[in-house]
Amino acid sequence: MLRPRLRTEEAPAGANSPTYLGSPGGLGREARRGGPGAAGAGGGLRWGRGARAGMRAAPARPRPGHPAPTWPRCRVSIMAAWRQPQAGELLAEARRAFREEFGAEPELAVSAPGRVNLIGEHTDYNQGLVLPMALELVTVLVGSPRADGLVSLLTTSEDADEPRRLQFPLPTAQRSLEPGTPRWANYVKGVIQHYPAAPLPGFSAVVVSSVPLGGGLSSSASLEVATYTFLQQLCPDSGSIAARAQVCQRAEHSFAGVPCGIMDQLIALLGQKGHALLIDCRSLETSLVPLSEPKLAVLITNSNVRHSLGSSEYPLRRRQCEEVARALGKESLREVQLEELEGESWLGILWGCQALDVGLTLLFTPSSPGGHFISKASNTAAYRDDYEVSCPELDQLVEAALSAPGVYGSRMTGGGFGGCTVTLLEAASVPQAMQHIQEQYSGTATFYLSQAADGAKVLHW
Repeated sequence: MLRPRLRTEEAPAGANSPTYLGSPGGLGREARRGGPGAAGAGGGLRWGRGARAGMRAAPARPRPGHPAPTWPRCRVSIMAAWRQPQAGELLAEARRAFREEFGAEPELAVSAPGRVNLIGEHTDYNQGLVLPMALELVTVLVGSPRADGLVSLLTTSEDADEPRRLQFPLPTAQRSLEPGTPRWANYVKGVIQHYPAAPLPGFSAVVVSSVPLGGGLSSSASLEVATYTFLQQLCPDSGSIAARAQVCQRAEHSFAGVPCGIMDQLIALLGQKGHALLIDCRSLETSLVPLSEPKLAVLITNSNVRHSLGSSEYPLRRRQCEEVARALGKESLREVQLEELEGESWLGILWGCQALDVGLTLLFTPSSPGGHFISKASNTAAYRDDYEVSCPELDQLVEAALSAPGVYGSRMTGGGFGGCTVTLLEAASVPQAMQHIQEQYSGTATFYLSQAADGAKVLHW
């Protein structure tokens, strides 16, 4: 595998600094631009406040108590010294907000992560294979039960649609919950409506998150899974992990209007620190894939072009895939062989459905020629030209990343139509790469660095 020469010199003084929200850490290998087919991102909402929650922040001095991150063999004066808040910080913020809103300390707290998909977009709803990892960006939900049968919610997000406070009664056999406004609450309502165990008590809750809104990092599934995990503390269920993921998926389908696949919910439930998760979206079988190369990093770059999958062409792409499968007499595009189609418009998605298992062997075996697979993925699957789910800003970020020092590959991640790119690069080259990408990008990029993190969990203090 050919590797670009690393540059470790400091950027010139006064260089335009990118926004940095991240933490150092080596991660495993991943696919290059245009990687094969795959997983629909369940569209997303971000919860949290200001730059602490992943918003763009002007280059600034380090906050007191939060020193600038350091990198091997590199200086970082070119970077805004900011980092995403950890779950403990979000928990403290949520507890403060709960006390202010409800006049008491919350009794329960849970968290669920966002995710980045390393290989395979728009493939989960085609029953293919995907490789996401859970992020250190998380949604935290704190709350307490109440005896009046009401649900009282507050989000601290300045980006959420109004109102940010609302109250509604629990569903009954005679009265179901219905989607409406505010849109952010529909994810919570949907999980409550479809929750399988009973009886649920009413509850008061506050939602805080660092997962960026509309960034393709699955803030929606993060909120759904956090809600489900919270409801489990109020009224335990007996379902499997797959069944829980399907409840959250159904909530997004019916209450947010996004026909997402199952990937986002599964990784939010099953993520494990230091590992990606290989998911077979037909059988729902999963296997952990270690991300153990300390010299590599995964850089997520937010274009800050917000997408809304429910109102974008995402639902249309899913319908088109299903129509093609039906026309060919197949249950899904995963069953279609490349030679059954003429032309190239579907090659990217089909190649992704069929070849991810081969790619995993190449990408995660140090002695394997991973560069060959990355190049093949780049040439075969064209989200921009064939599947048409990219946008000019994402294309610009990918091209900028591919010309940066120390970068092995870069591609769109998530459902597309805005959101983020994911870039595999040398950890030592992260500062220079970020600076280079921002200089080449016509907008303002936000950067996230995250190690592979754990899935949903109950929090304690």
